[in-house]
Amino acid sequence: MIQKNAILDVADNSGARKVLCIGFLGGKKSATVGDVIVVSAKVAAPKGRVTKGKVYKAVIVRVKGPIRRLDGSIIRFSSNAVVLVNDQGDPLGTRVFGPVRKFPVGEFTKVMSLAVEVL
Repeated sequence: MIQKNAILDVADNSGARKVLCIGFLGGKKSATVGDVIVVSAKVAAPKGRVTKGKVYKAVIVRVKGPIRRLDGSIIRFSSNAVVLVNDQGDPLGTRVFGPVRKFPVGEFTKVMSLAVEVL
């Protein structure tokens, strides 16, 4: 579960390394895997698409807290991570690093196709 002012890792090659969660879409108070959030880039690579201090949208792909599946198994990741997306939901980067949790059918299919591993 991600709350405001959480520092998150970026799991793509858009140029950002760390982002700060500054808001949620849909009037929520917290977010989990698959939710779209509003972030501000805090650490960015010098030659990337993303610049430090700008505001972007991102989809959460990994959270540290346990995620229970329908079959009873539990998934935990080692870090909280996001992928930066545009208004249409397509990722800003061309690669997605690390495992990604499976999203509902029809949501963020481009992010899942770029991921190394989908759990």
